[in-house]
Amino acid sequence: MNAAHATSGQSSQAQVKEPFAVEARFYSKLSKQRVRCALCPRACVVNDGERGVCSVRENRGGVYYTLLHGRARAIHVDPIEKKPLFHYLPGTHALSVGGVGCNLQCIFCQNWDLSRSAPEEMPAVFTPPHGLVELARYSSCPTIAYTYNEPAVFAEYLMDTADAGHEAGIRSVAVSNGYLQQEALREIYGKMDAVKIDLKAFSETFYHRVAKGRLKPVLDSLLTLRAMNKWTEIVYLVIPTLNDGDEELRRAAAWIKQHLGAETPLHFTRFHPEYELKYLPVTPMAKLERAKAIAEAEGLHYVYIGNVPGHPAQNTFCPQCHALLVERAGFATVRVLLGKDGACPQCRHSIPGIWSV
Repeated sequence: MNAAHATSGQSSQAQVKEPFAVEARFYSKLSKQRVRCALCPRACVVNDGERGVCSVRENRGGVYYTLLHGRARAIHVDPIEKKPLFHYLPGTHALSVGGVGCNLQCIFCQNWDLSRSAPEEMPAVFTPPHGLVELARYSSCPTIAYTYNEPAVFAEYLMDTADAGHEAGIRSVAVSNGYLQQEALREIYGKMDAVKIDLKAFSETFYHRVAKGRLKPVLDSLLTLRAMNKWTEIVYLVIPTLNDGDEELRRAAAWIKQHLGAETPLHFTRFHPEYELKYLPVTPMAKLERAKAIAEAEGLHYVYIGNVPGHPAQNTFCPQCHALLVERAGFATVRVLLGKDGACPQCRHSIPGIWSV
């Protein structure tokens, strides 16, 4: 897809001040000072003085720049369960970092104020990679989570921070839509300790109409992460009338089992009206429970219900003896009953995940 977001070269360069702008890693140079982005499947061809669809990468005289290096728009300390990652260091916290921009255009986006903004539209304080690592250590967070907007659009910042973090014993996780070219995904998420992917539907029609993207690249990303042996959890936001049909849910669960394995955690989360879908209702509880039942009938072992505080489907149970292993309340872990080796204390069945710092 040859598409670009046109801006004035002079005005944008004046507004996006150093040191936020550094040369991008994923692009190739073309004739007439054009560049082709190699980050996501859009493969934007960008003229001099213009930006890609994500609005955060700019062509300056034939050199492509990211405008987000060190530009952390949102920084919070969150429970790791909020990402959600349920099989990764339960009960710990993550320094959660986000910027602006996105390579999809979901009309239900929960963080649209960030994802649909350009860098110069949001104030930010320069926070270099080592600064984020120090914040994580000061906050007693064993992990930095790249979240709120799509982390791939600030890939260079993410990668440099992950490297600095690993040197200091701080891990990194990404909360992503998975909409990347495969070479870029391997380089970027190869530096992550875990990844959460949003599978927004199991329909090309949905991705085209509602997310302004394509399903296949996301499935390819999941396959690549599996081949890399990268710990991955999947979230499926159940939106009434749009992606909640029994057959679509069944096909999604069957694909996950066949290609990723029965032990891949799948989170069905409750939709709340937001952005351009405010006319739709909140996902009925019966629909979420139906989705869980369908996925379990297809053979998935760890199927959760999210955005419903207090629901028992937020807990982790042993698929072999059904013992309670991790008890959760909202975004908090109440009890972790399995050992650091990830074994069920009742039957010693091995529970997949990352359980110890």
